[in-house]
Amino acid sequence: MDLFAPVSLGDLQLANRVVMAPLTRLRSGDAGVPGELVADHYAQRASVGLIITEGTFPNAEARAYPGQPGIVTDEQVAGWRRVAEAVHARGGRIVMQVMHGGRVSHPDINGSDRIVAPSAIAIRGEVRTPAGKKPYPMPHALTTEEVRATLADIVAASERAVAAGLDGVEIHSANGYLLHEFLSPASNQRDDLYGGSPENRARFVLEVATAVAAAIGAGKVGIRISPEHDVQDALEPDRADVLATYGTLVDGLRPLGLAYLSVLHKEPAGELVQELRRQFDGPLIANSGFASPTTRDEAVRLIDDAHAEAVAVGRLVIANPDLVERWAGEHPENVPNPATFYAAGAEGYTDYPTLVARP
Repeated sequence: MDLFAPVSLGDLQLANRVVMAPLTRLRSGDAGVPGELVADHYAQRASVGLIITEGTFPNAEARAYPGQPGIVTDEQVAGWRRVAEAVHARGGRIVMQVMHGGRVSHPDINGSDRIVAPSAIAIRGEVRTPAGKKPYPMPHALTTEEVRATLADIVAASERAVAAGLDGVEIHSANGYLLHEFLSPASNQRDDLYGGSPENRARFVLEVATAVAAAIGAGKVGIRISPEHDVQDALEPDRADVLATYGTLVDGLRPLGLAYLSVLHKEPAGELVQELRRQFDGPLIANSGFASPTTRDEAVRLIDDAHAEAVAVGRLVIANPDLVERWAGEHPENVPNPATFYAAGAEGYTDYPTLVARP
């Protein structure tokens, strides 16, 4: 396999195997509407095989960050339609990451009187709100009926994303947000059908994936997981439990025929990720995690050694809109500026230089 060769992930036809990882950038304002700046940002990066958008909230309660985009209101849908059109005009492919923040939020952020989670267990530490840093609040434990209503909101958001012209969706079940909170025994201490055993903790994620696939077509649906990432108090220290929980999950996903499984893990070629890949029996997007940026050498090696069908890249896609061209020609790379990752405006967002000046 070749990093720069085409590949099919379900219904998604990619020109190459470099994938833009979902990246929180917070440029969509108080109303969560992606504007022309956001459309330009994604369009600049249309030469990657696939763009996965930043996490986008499916209902108001799901919002995790100020400036995060949503896919709830007509205005948000119209904003995403502009984004999709801009990416497609440059020959790109783009899917929306649908993300429920769960307990990784605050009423000052989501405008609700509560945040929600599988269980009433707060994250340790503080959250950055518009009024400054505050302790994470105690979440409301979703009732069984509320779990099902949340599922319906995620399905409806996925339908809106496709109606807005995006090529599909990625279900965010990683990084300590709501779906991952159900998987982790540290954040899920329920005693109903959604808690306790690995099978029960995987149940909600499987129900979401099944329902979204039925609504928009499995070939347009990917899912992202981050086993053992231990972030935002969604702790998974027991390898045996991780194998049981995620093994149950991917066993349930396998017959759905999803477009891909995206795994965020520090060892994408290691035993855990490759075992989950075998059980999933479908395309894998590998992502080596937050410890250090994914390099060209690592991406090439993962594909050459057949450890994945595609590789998700984050920080270097932020700094290099034309990363595929740079990597293909082994040209120098721009260096990312972390100070602008979560800022406002064009700086560090749409002003990184390309090898050839854009028209």
